[in-house]
Amino acid sequence: MDYTFFDFLKLIGSLGLFLYGMKIMSEGLQKMAGEQLRTILAAMTRNRVMGVLTGILITALIQSSSAASVMVVSFVNAGLLTLAQSIGVIMGANIGTTVTAWMISLFGFGKFSISIISIPLLGIGLPLIFSAKSKRKSLGEFIFGFAFLFLGLDYLKDSMPDLQNNPEVLAFVSNFSDLGFLSTLIFLLIGTVLTIMVQSSSATVALTLIMCSRGWIGFESAAAMIMGENIGTTITANLAAYTANISAKRAAFAHLMFNILGVIWMLFIFKFFTNMVADIVTNVWGTNPTGMTNFISTLSLQEFKMITTEPASALTGDLIVKQDLYHAYEATTSYGLSLFHTMFNIGNALIMVWFVNTYEKICKFVIKPKAEEDDEEFQLQFITTGMLSTAELSILQAEKEMEVYARRTRKMYKLVQKLAVTKDEPKFVKLFARVEKYEGISDRMEVEIGSYLGKVAEGRLSNQSKERIRAILRGVTEIESVADSCHNMARHYKRKWEAKTVFPDNLKENINIMFSLVDKAYDKMQEILKLQEVSDTDMLESRNYENRLNEMRNMLKRKNIEDINNNIYDYQTGVFYTDIVTECEHMGDYIINVVESVKHKKF
Repeated sequence: MDYTFFDFLKLIGSLGLFLYGMKIMSEGLQKMAGEQLRTILAAMTRNRVMGVLTGILITALIQSSSAASVMVVSFVNAGLLTLAQSIGVIMGANIGTTVTAWMISLFGFGKFSISIISIPLLGIGLPLIFSAKSKRKSLGEFIFGFAFLFLGLDYLKDSMPDLQNNPEVLAFVSNFSDLGFLSTLIFLLIGTVLTIMVQSSSATVALTLIMCSRGWIGFESAAAMIMGENIGTTITANLAAYTANISAKRAAFAHLMFNILGVIWMLFIFKFFTNMVADIVTNVWGTNPTGMTNFISTLSLQEFKMITTEPASALTGDLIVKQDLYHAYEATTSYGLSLFHTMFNIGNALIMVWFVNTYEKICKFVIKPKAEEDDEEFQLQFITTGMLSTAELSILQAEKEMEVYARRTRKMYKLVQKLAVTKDEPKFVKLFARVEKYEGISDRMEVEIGSYLGKVAEGRLSNQSKERIRAILRGVTEIESVADSCHNMARHYKRKWEAKTVFPDNLKENINIMFSLVDKAYDKMQEILKLQEVSDTDMLESRNYENRLNEMRNMLKRKNIEDINNNIYDYQTGVFYTDIVTECEHMGDYIINVVESVKHKKF
């Protein structure tokens, strides 16, 4: 074959232009409507059907199922979506991504190719790119991406090796097309591997459309490749979840499982399904998409070259008819594959949406938390988002939720204590990431409980109930401050780690004493929150812990100044040390405030 390394580079460059166009078009759209998309995603996933519809909408808007899947995984990691909600959105994302295939088919293979106006589009987008307003700049990026995508597609079609002039290569490809069911499995595997390598199902769908429209592979083989691309695209979300928490890993695994099971049931009816799609396309567009390979086999090499490269004005007689027929086959082949892609994903979602709970159970069974990790998925235990209960019951639910909130914050504090003694860098980084994750969950819990109590307060309440609500709100705010202190302490340890500072043994012992006092104060606070009452003895004990933390903090700060003056350790070490000690004392203040909020409730 007369296909040089330079030609191969042109092919890779064309694919790169296509991928780059897809990337900046997607990013431009996300910047224009990023916050709105996040709001939609968080608000519209209350049930499985709405989750699927949300996934379709988000993916159709941002033009990337990979971006949508990664966004879903990150939302699960941040506690904004539950595992069950994420599964529904991922199902919808599979349908939404078919919009890209239709866009490529209609504008890239139809009678009017958008690549003709791609350069003028760049001219429209250029002044917007340099706009000071972010919305206009994002719109310019979208236009640039849209133009690059179809320029890349046009170059991709021209850069493909000319297999028609090398019948031995076509014969080699056709050998894989005549093996019956085994051919389907082979091309399914090719589609999967290709998508994993390219990291974009849209790009591999475009390649598949080109290969089929050129007659290299048959319609059924191309459809099998598209099924494989559905599996290959899941690798992006799984890579994104690799360093995330267990809930995000489960969401990514659900994506993989959903697509694999979808391909399995489709394999049983594959022949019937592709024939049905071909019949629909034939009835609507008038040309059978499965006929391209047979049509090309009737052409001589010279005829094929002329009808694919020459303009209609340069042809005469039968060649004009054959060129029109070729373009008709080219268009309907791409329409047929796009329709197969859409119908397959819609059918898969319609079947699998009823098994969301089963998917969730399987994911939890297969991906189990490590011994030292908890399931860190954000979910309120006692407060529901539906209709409010009676005022008394609603307040009781909020009180129980406050106790859960305190327990979760305690886990965060335990992580900080582990961080203090960790010497292994990967483990340190992982622990710090978990602390930050807990901080995000803590902020969300404060907002959720506060919003819930705000709705309760809108009703007719007795003075006693109003006082209880005020007390809970105060307590929740103070617990969130405890979480902030934990986060601050973790950041102090991170800065200490980055500065390669090592505390002398006596400083470690002093910090451990502070930790121990905070632990005792926290134990007492949790005991009080569980009972929702404070005796005089409890109050005295809590104040004693808080006073001891104050005294210890003052003593350690005075000793720290003496040690620095005596050159026992340097000033930077002293700064890290006093920052941590001060945060421990702050935690003691917040803890006593929570206790007082329970004490001051009037019954």
